[in-house]
Amino acid sequence: MRKGRTALITGITGQDGSYLAELLLEKGYRVVGVVRRSSTTPYERIAHLVDRIELVSADLLDQTSIVDALAEVQPHEIYNLAAQSFVATSWTQPVLTGEFTGLGVTRMLEATRRVVPEARFYQASSSEMFGMVQETPQKEATPFYPRSPYGVAKVYGHWITVNYRESFGLYAVSGILFNHESPRRGLEFVTRKVTDAAARIKLGQASELRLGNLDARRDWGYAGDYVDAMWRMLQPEQPTDYVVGTGETWTVRQLCEEAFSYLDLDWKAFVRTDPKFERPAEVELLVADPSKIRRELGWEPTVRFRSLVRMMVDADLERHRHVVQTPA
Repeated sequence: MRKGRTALITGITGQDGSYLAELLLEKGYRVVGVVRRSSTTPYERIAHLVDRIELVSADLLDQTSIVDALAEVQPHEIYNLAAQSFVATSWTQPVLTGEFTGLGVTRMLEATRRVVPEARFYQASSSEMFGMVQETPQKEATPFYPRSPYGVAKVYGHWITVNYRESFGLYAVSGILFNHESPRRGLEFVTRKVTDAAARIKLGQASELRLGNLDARRDWGYAGDYVDAMWRMLQPEQPTDYVVGTGETWTVRQLCEEAFSYLDLDWKAFVRTDPKFERPAEVELLVADPSKIRRELGWEPTVRFRSLVRMMVDADLERHRHVVQTPA
């Protein structure tokens, strides 16, 4: 238990932020989430937590707001999960992606250095940094070759974190996380797109699913496991970076097969390929070598691919059944 410790989470309204908040609350932390001022409050993923956490307004595009938030909260641990996190959007909004996902990290680190230099800082790096992979599987020392504005911005965020650690002595680490999913994943991501469509087709609410490259291979794990890895990275005496993944790889085609067959459906009857969903530069294969984090921090994934897909399909089925049964 870490009673008396305060954790600040940017991106708390996202998939990872909500699972991390749950984990830290269980460990006795005071949890403070950073949210942007908005006319709407998209707090669906943390609705069950709002009476147990605190929220503070700040924006990764605004240095002053970050400084003020850190000064007010005085966190012991900072988890920087906020970003423009969808690869496809980074092609249509490359400058905004660079501002949030790249320079936003610098603003967080600089505020940490000036306001709470003793705090421990976690940066959410990404397997998309490996892009056109230079070796398989990918480990901490594998060279980066990003293939999207998102991947490029994440490389910047990763290396600026290393620089602040080495130049200013900050306890700052990056977790190079491979794809991690859950029922809280956004509908724009391929895993959730597949499980949601399978559920709607099973219930007669849809008739087809359009996807891009079915041959892309990914290392898919469960987000609940991966936030535990984030926390573990901030506990050792010395800061260092880790790759986090399952070490297993699956194609989008296999994802479809697993989701649809679980509902006794033939995916081939419903899935269509559509060129508009293909990336300008495709990342064909990402698979982790998580041996370092297993060896040094004792982290292991607890939910495997098939169980993860079925968990997501069950959640989407339940959600759409509820929608159907709700009176107009």
